[in-house]
Amino acid sequence: MAITIKDVAKAANVTPSTVSRVIADNPRISNKTKRKVRQVMEELGYQPNYKARNLASRTTQTIGLVMPNSTDQVFQNPFFPEVIRGISKMAHMTEYAIQFSTGETEEEIYDGVVQMVQSGRVDGVILLYSRMNDRVRAFLEEKAFPYTMIGKPSYDVEKISHVDNDNFSAAKEVTEYLLQLGHTKIGFVGGSTSLMVTLDRQQGYETALKEAGIPICEEYIVHEDFLIEGGKQAISELLSLKETPTALVVVDDLMAFGIINTLEKMGLRVPDDISIVGFNNLLLSEISQPPLTTVNINIFDLGYHAAKNLIEIINNPDEPAKRIIVPYQMTVRGSCKKLI
Repeated sequence: MAITIKDVAKAANVTPSTVSRVIADNPRISNKTKRKVRQVMEELGYQPNYKARNLASRTTQTIGLVMPNSTDQVFQNPFFPEVIRGISKMAHMTEYAIQFSTGETEEEIYDGVVQMVQSGRVDGVILLYSRMNDRVRAFLEEKAFPYTMIGKPSYDVEKISHVDNDNFSAAKEVTEYLLQLGHTKIGFVGGSTSLMVTLDRQQGYETALKEAGIPICEEYIVHEDFLIEGGKQAISELLSLKETPTALVVVDDLMAFGIINTLEKMGLRVPDDISIVGFNNLLLSEISQPPLTTVNINIFDLGYHAAKNLIEIINNPDEPAKRIIVPYQMTVRGSCKKLI
């Protein structure tokens, strides 16, 4: 005879509704009760019928992931597989599936999200970015659809659940590090100015220079794609200047690798000819030549907490907005040189 929720409830000395909430990982149920009920479920060999539960509750047990641009371009950057690994870990623990948005253009991505939401394919959405004037976010707001985001919102910061690093402080710290090494001609290589992560890091960079009494040189600030090719284009532009920077704050390790490769082909060396600090602490940063000084933003944790945050919102629509700040650490390696 099949074990039922009532059997589990009786053995655990709780109500059937409590068992249902434990299965749904409802945040209102204490961890102590969850552990007790799950232990009983395991002892009795009870397997929840998720298909029936989802039909009854009109849920899909699926979360949607929305990319910042085309899927092909996104997966060229190791940041995204790592942040998705963190999301997948939490999704697996709570028995959620994942569905990706696809599209080659922002328009196609927007249309895909609209279809995803209106067809009822997902219970909530994680935006893997934060962008100014984002149509996707505006649509989710209009539909009052559960979502969270990785990155600081461009508006209603206190009202929107999000997971982020303190990008302002991180960029300010690495710029100050270069200043301490004696550099005053420091460039900044960022991504699109529509992305909040670029704006926050640029503000940190500029603040460090201003506090040191160094004027901002607009020619030293370049914006390209978060790709190796973007780094190549950025350094080509900077080296064309009459007076070139001696150090660079680069907001993505992949761009930094593009810069290092380009410099090597031109017969220039890091850090002898130019010092570089990156962001993300990708695996390749440790084995690059030279090993890259970079900021470890704990990418896996960003994804893990974003998924946890969203699932809490799905299970409890009245869940208050949370701002989760994941710590960062600067990792000093061999890509920066002290000026005499």
